Amino acid sequence: MAGRTITCTYTRVADCEIRADVHTAPGEGPRPAIVWVHGGALIMGSRAGISDWQRQMYLDAGYTVVAIDYRLAPETKLPAIVDDLQDAWRWVMREGPKLFQADPGRVAVIGHSAGGYLTLMAGFSVEPRPSALVAFYGYGDIVGPWYSRPDPYYCRQPPVSRAEAHRAVGQRVISESRGHQSEGRDRFYLYCRQQGIWPREVSGRDPESEPDFFHQYCPVRNVHPGYPPTLLLHGDRDTDVPYEQSVLMADALSRAGVEHELVTIPDGDHGFDASRDRPAADAFARVLTFLKTHLS
Repeated sequence: MAGRTITCTYTRVADCEIRADVHTAPGEGPRPAIVWVHGGALIMGSRAGISDWQRQMYLDAGYTVVAIDYRLAPETKLPAIVDDLQDAWRWVMREGPKLFQADPGRVAVIGHSAGGYLTLMAGFSVEPRPSALVAFYGYGDIVGPWYSRPDPYYCRQPPVSRAEAHRAVGQRVISESRGHQSEGRDRFYLYCRQQGIWPREVSGRDPESEPDFFHQYCPVRNVHPGYPPTLLLHGDRDTDVPYEQSVLMADALSRAGVEHELVTIPDGDHGFDASRDRPAADAFARVLTFLKTHLS
């Protein structure tokens, strides 16, 4: 099979098609696969967000890359976003062997930021369990003060009004945000961080009055001995997702006896792997070693 990229609709909800880009390298026979999940605070982004150099590194190492979309908040709330993650996983398990020769017994989930969060959610919310998880600057607690209180870093930026924040959202359900679709959605995110209302806007529930609702959506609360082997990568100067989020997740994995590694990027900020410089290249070598160990 020659190397190629195909775009598939893995599910449809009402009039919203939710797609995946499948990137394959030349070769025949079943091969391990990666389900890649984009970031963007569950509000922005798309399957096209995977960097060219990282995608090529995965392909050169022999992995098929399945980059997925999912419906975006606030138009779609968190339970339905997790439904999309589960639908994508079932589609890869069911259709992957036929459509792109994926080996369903050797599939990892990899995500960045909010995609890292969904990656950690996959550790206990999809069946069969993934062979491995890799979370770049992800998070396991969505109702901690960092997300449910005004954020000091974002509050230093000019304030966004409610009217401006909502101007770009709420019109219709979407499953990808790029080009003109992205205009203004970053302002909605900034507003959420300045007001400390991200959990409420994304879930439609109030963490103050309904804290129990959020337990099922916090990976750090749902680690168990059968959780997949997990690699966490995080910069210790991250101003968007606190480094502590990966430390807390590593602690939970340790308590449950789950195989894991925490790779700390000294002075690394959010998106430390945006360019292929020394810290990112070294970290990515760790990723490939981890994948080889668990997907061979």
